[in-house]
Amino acid sequence: MYRKAVYREYTDETFTKLKPRALEWQHLGMLGPVLRAEVGDTIKVNFRNNTTHPYSMHPHGVFYEKASEGSNYEDDSTAADKANNTVPSGQTHIYTWQVPERAGPGPGDGSSVVWLYHSHVNEPKDVESGLIGAIIITARGMARADGRPKDVDREFVNLFMIVDENTSWYLNHNIQTYASDPKGVNKMELIPTDDEGTFSLVGTGFVAANVKAAINGYIYGNMPMMTMKKGERVRWYLVTIGEGFNIHTPHWHGNVVLDRGRRTDVVAISPAQMLTVDMVPDDPGIWMYHCHIDDHMDAGMVALYKVEP
Repeated sequence: MYRKAVYREYTDETFTKLKPRALEWQHLGMLGPVLRAEVGDTIKVNFRNNTTHPYSMHPHGVFYEKASEGSNYEDDSTAADKANNTVPSGQTHIYTWQVPERAGPGPGDGSSVVWLYHSHVNEPKDVESGLIGAIIITARGMARADGRPKDVDREFVNLFMIVDENTSWYLNHNIQTYASDPKGVNKMELIPTDDEGTFSLVGTGFVAANVKAAINGYIYGNMPMMTMKKGERVRWYLVTIGEGFNIHTPHWHGNVVLDRGRRTDVVAISPAQMLTVDMVPDDPGIWMYHCHIDDHMDAGMVALYKVEP
């Protein structure tokens, strides 16, 4: 068990009541709420930091001015423009992001595309701590009233990520709270090999034990079931982020997807890449869904999905 910082949606600007997450979106796990817009819209996010560390919200793909970039670096901006880069504990900031044509689907895309948003004060530590989510942008005129694309029956968002809890802001808290012998922990103990001496994500030692190959923060098939019906138009939004070993090959057993005009059952994503693929399932059953890189799969990057008749 680990403490995480996560983006969560509230019912209003008082930030007193969490908005319940619908059953079909329980698979999001550690991901923040899906932010939706149609080309031509403006996204406004009222962000409150309820944690003990300074954080922010930095979007990919959309248009923003310096006052809504959410990224902490020296760029000669004014103090007012930098206020959004680091939102202290207990403070709020309203981020404003515009959605021009270039933020939406391109000529070779379907009716919607996915972008990431995440904290960018100390990006590696912030994201490893849990602060990441997805933005879905739909083509102009192609969104339903609730923002979902008109030509899609069901959507899933999956973050394939090797989560390094050793990098999290909450490492020391987790040691003190969850370790059976906190004083005996050696944070430099690293034996990232299997019994045969081969490098493996499921090696032994403190460091290796805190590296988790996850999908939306879930490992070894514990993600809530992603359920669809035979013949539905299903859209999968696939993202990853993190260190160089976050190269993943999502693979669906039982069914195939269409990836930019190419029929396949395996796709590839690299760190910070965002990919949208479509499926019309024709093979009912409960199927394995996993990264096809062997040591990632062995380390737990496995989920299940269900196709109902």
